Amino acid sequence: MPIYEYKCKKCGEHSEYIQKFSDSPMTDCKKCGSPGTLEKLMSLGSFHLKGSGWYLTDYARKNMPKESPGGSNKVETKKTENATGDVPKNKV
Repeated sequence: MPIYEYKCKKCGEHSEYIQKFSDSPMTDCKKCGSPGTLEKLMSLGSFHLKGSGWYLTDYARKNMPKESPGGSNKVETKKTENATGDVPKNKV
């Protein structure tokens, strides 16, 4: 059964109730006793898909470059110059 989150418009109390989908929404605040002051809140789901076979773990990472051992995916190219300002040629 899902957990629904409510907030009282009068006293500001946050509360959670386990309810069936078919149950009617709560309306009365249990803290201050005011009838008709509870407002149902939208909250984020709190589950995480673990393991393999999910889009995030398998398919989304197929086209991503492999991470280097240093932890950076950036490739740096450096040109070295000698004392005359020339770039040295590769030795064969």
